[in-house]
Amino acid sequence: MKPKEIRDLSPEEMLQKEKDFTEELFNLKFQSAMGQLENTMRVKQVKKDIARVKTIFQELRRGQGK
Repeated sequence: MKPKEIRDLSPEEMLQKEKDFTEELFNLKFQSAMGQLENTMRVKQVKKDIARVKTIFQELRRGQGK
């Protein structure tokens, strides 16, 4: 997700996205351990998405969001 897309979400939706990405990361790690993961770059991308959502959510909580 791009930061603009995340900023357009409500705080509840951001938390839900973070939860969804965390579940996806768990599944990707599980697939990797089983040797079934086809796209290894997806793990890195999901980690970045989680970090983006957390960062933007913190900005909103501190009143720095635009």
